[in-house]
Amino acid sequence: MRLLLIHSDHIDYQAQKKTPVAEEGAVLQDELDEALVAFCAVESADEEDIDDVVDRTVAEVLKTAGELKTDRVLVYPYAHLSSDLAAPEAAKKALRGIEEGLNAAGGLTVRRAPFGWYKAFTLSCKGHPLSELSRTIVPGGEEEAAKPAKKTVTHTFFVLTPEGERKEAEACADDSPFGSLIKKELGLPVQAGGEPIHVDLMRSKEFVDYEPASDIGHLRWMPRGRLVRDLLGDYVLGLVLDYGGMPVETPVMYDLDDPAISEHAAKFGERQYRFKSGNRNMMLRFAACFGMFSFMRDMHISPNTLPMKMYELSTYSFRHEQSGEVIGLKRLRAFTMPDMHTLCKDMDNALRCFEEQLRMGWQSGVDLGTPLVGAFRCTQDFWEQYEDWVKAIVRESGVPMLIEILSDRVHYWIAKVDLAAIDGQGRPIENPTVQIDVESSLRFDISYHMDGEEVHPPILHCSPTGSIERVICAMLENTAYQSVPRLPTWLSPTQVRFVPVSERHAAYAIDLCARMNAAGVRADVDDRDESVNKKIREAGTEWVPYVAVIGDREMDEGKLTVTIRSLSDPKKPHKEEMTFDALASAVKEECAGKPFRPMYTAKHLSVRPRFL
Repeated sequence: MRLLLIHSDHIDYQAQKKTPVAEEGAVLQDELDEALVAFCAVESADEEDIDDVVDRTVAEVLKTAGELKTDRVLVYPYAHLSSDLAAPEAAKKALRGIEEGLNAAGGLTVRRAPFGWYKAFTLSCKGHPLSELSRTIVPGGEEEAAKPAKKTVTHTFFVLTPEGERKEAEACADDSPFGSLIKKELGLPVQAGGEPIHVDLMRSKEFVDYEPASDIGHLRWMPRGRLVRDLLGDYVLGLVLDYGGMPVETPVMYDLDDPAISEHAAKFGERQYRFKSGNRNMMLRFAACFGMFSFMRDMHISPNTLPMKMYELSTYSFRHEQSGEVIGLKRLRAFTMPDMHTLCKDMDNALRCFEEQLRMGWQSGVDLGTPLVGAFRCTQDFWEQYEDWVKAIVRESGVPMLIEILSDRVHYWIAKVDLAAIDGQGRPIENPTVQIDVESSLRFDISYHMDGEEVHPPILHCSPTGSIERVICAMLENTAYQSVPRLPTWLSPTQVRFVPVSERHAAYAIDLCARMNAAGVRADVDDRDESVNKKIREAGTEWVPYVAVIGDREMDEGKLTVTIRSLSDPKKPHKEEMTFDALASAVKEECAGKPFRPMYTAKHLSVRPRFL
């Protein structure tokens, strides 16, 4: 709550025009002399505890009125005090509560200007030292102690092994990747931070960079990085299509005057981009949930068509993370989220789909070369009912998992799994997730009919890989554990580079490059006027998987001497003699089953620009 308190000689207003959220039945014209005017902006954070904010606002206004020795107060809605406003219904509730609280205190003449109207007003401020005061009120504070205690939710952690053995979590908090996850979840001491290694790599490899002309956490993608990002999007699409998911596309902004959207958005607190579009209070999506739920609400759903899986690569989703937490690709304010929602028939159906989607998450770690560790979270009620099922999914996963039991449900989900990669400093990077949502179908009125009864079924939220940006983050961080850092060949912007020894070898190298691209392999040629050693070094710094030097012997014999990065060690490059066809086949075999896109950069390095 933002307050601007003005001690006035006179205030009058007149409502001119109503907005779509205008309050009906309010006093549209009024005036007061010798009054305290309380300009109020109800903020999104206030929705966490409207009653507390109202009580504290009333106390602040009463205190100020007493100090000013005035018995007249005008409560005046004034949205311009904040750029992070609460939903209209929440704001109306707060303003009515403030009016009622001031009246209940007694001894005051209290008026309130209407919410949701354009108003003309005149104001004469007294001008003494206390005549202009500003206050910010947030949920919580001393008054909280006088209220009935809120329900306390406890969190119990333990480790469950594939054999079904239960272990103390702290006893497993070692220096392994799984131990690093446990330390983070339990809040145990970890090694000092510092900038993650991927931040330098994402720039030095000309993938992505910060955009100083935008908000923090919004990036600009260079061609090489854009290619990697697009290939990863293609990879997830392939997983989802094989699984039976249906791709859709939904808007990036939504109307907070929709009660279901407002209620769902409130669960994310201040981590939202909110703005006004005309007279409407809008927000940028933080996931594809709103659009998917809108689809489901408007569809005719038959139980025979369930489970129904809808998928969107949400470019972009937005979360207004704290500026101090925004860094590199690990935590952003705008990100690309592969987002699948599965409308299930019932809980048994949801559990089966959960198992299938968890397998997809584990498989993505294998396919992308980013080993994953996992945490399973659920409510106490869910654990008591489905303990054997949880043990079964851990057994199938084949690795121990951290289990977190919540004494009561505080989210829309009753069970979820989070898989994470571990960065070069031993810190988790959250990636794939699956969640069982038992609130949204009721909130958004998503239902089907069975035996004459209306059923609001569970919905699964699933990201098979997590955000694309975090996947790239995890892959770059994973190079810290590699003796020779590299990306999988199918994701390498250049898969084969031809290096002519001199100018007379360039035409032959260019011809090989063209043939290799025609064969479905991303190839380029370093035709610059540089030494061979420099060309080879730069191919190494770009992590090119296959580098073929073209000299007299290669032209005469039709064979290539190829340096293979995946088989090399830091002190000795691994070289093999290969024909052109054998090289093309080796790359194609290594990339079998993975998506392909042509090069996004010039095939001749002599004309390729540098971005950094």
